[in-house]
Amino acid sequence: MDRKFTIRIAAITLRAALGIGLVMQSWPSSQPRSVTQVPLVVSDVQPVSSTPRDLVPVDMPMVASLPDTIVSAAATPVIETSEIAIPEAPVDTGFACDVAMTATPTAGAMMSVEITAPCHGSERVTLHHNGLMFTTVMQPDGSLSLDIPALSEQALVIASFLDGEGAVAMTEVSSVPFYDRVVLQWRGDAGLQLHAREFDAEYFTDGHIWHGASGEPSRAATGQGGFLTTLGRVDAPDALLAEVYTFPSGMTQASGTVALTVEAEIIASNCDRSVEAQTLEIRNGGTLSSKELTIDVPGCDAVGDFLLLKNLVEDLTIAAK
Repeated sequence: MDRKFTIRIAAITLRAALGIGLVMQSWPSSQPRSVTQVPLVVSDVQPVSSTPRDLVPVDMPMVASLPDTIVSAAATPVIETSEIAIPEAPVDTGFACDVAMTATPTAGAMMSVEITAPCHGSERVTLHHNGLMFTTVMQPDGSLSLDIPALSEQALVIASFLDGEGAVAMTEVSSVPFYDRVVLQWRGDAGLQLHAREFDAEYFTDGHIWHGASGEPSRAATGQGGFLTTLGRVDAPDALLAEVYTFPSGMTQASGTVALTVEAEIIASNCDRSVEAQTLEIRNGGTLSSKELTIDVPGCDAVGDFLLLKNLVEDLTIAAK
């Protein structure tokens, strides 16, 4: 996949600040179990291909936040009054507004999450899990089904709506220690992508995992290779988006390096401004670590160019089991 463009280097700077909660005013307040301090250096900017621009989300400047409390709403009985102000018995509407959610472990250390919220059809909902946060939109009937990569064995998931309503679900995902996971998450039309090239794979060949060739959890569950999960709806208000790369490091027969890079397309919504993002990582069955990123994007005369940002995420070193 060839594409003509120019590379801008001088205008690119990266700044890193550690600790969940510093990037994007809306990041959740909960802290990961450990934070690793690693200075970030852009070692190279190389030409690569990217996805068509129409797949990049539209920027939503609103701010999202986790509500202080998660409560369930119940239908309010209707009280009718007579002409002499004597109340009658409550009328049963027959329509409950309770929000319910379940989480079930599935292959590839994933969770199948089901949400039922009859009074929140077609509304924005934010999902939170161990520092991971993304927004999507409920179905018109108030239902939602999606798969989320688990970041802990005792996996807690929170769903929150704009009016403060929500629900909580928990499940045990015992296979989490067998997988390495890297999360890249951001807000709005940032033009960011996470790429993994397994064992010296070239771009756009077998073994290059990105949102244009994401792989399947079943591939990882049998130790064949990794997969990418894209989370969030770009058309949701105040869009929070994430990409999660998963590799079965605890069960593969392969050995070598998985090269991990972050790519940014320079587009009208991110040019000549700073883009904030966050990474979350679990490696070798260890604890979750996080890193905050700020990328200064070149001016708008560079729209259409692509930046390959190396050293933002450390490559995975895989040893055969």
